[in-house]
Amino acid sequence: MTQDLTKAACHDLPKGSPALTEAEIEDFARQLHPDWRAGGDRLSRRFEVKGYPAAHMLANAAAFLAEREGHHPDIAFGWGWCEVTWWTHTVGGLSINDFICAAKLDALVTG
Repeated sequence: MTQDLTKAACHDLPKGSPALTEAEIEDFARQLHPDWRAGGDRLSRRFEVKGYPAAHMLANAAAFLAEREGHHPDIAFGWGWCEVTWWTHTVGGLSINDFICAAKLDALVTG
């Protein structure tokens, strides 16, 4: 049975903890919106929205989620778009925390 990422919580990963394997990344990615892209050591999604206020609100929602989870992405936005990129510095790649936050952001966006 696959873990429901939206019900999980991020946890501390000390420096030197292992990054996810390719197989684990593929497994967790199946639970995300297909627009998420895992490449190298990053997990990114570019959201297309209507106008600047919507992009700003989405960036704020991602920041609020990040604070609540204690796991912080790079966020960039402009008129009609917002891009969120997760990765875990302490593991030097992707961790379960990145996928938890991406799934929770998907849930916020799709309601």
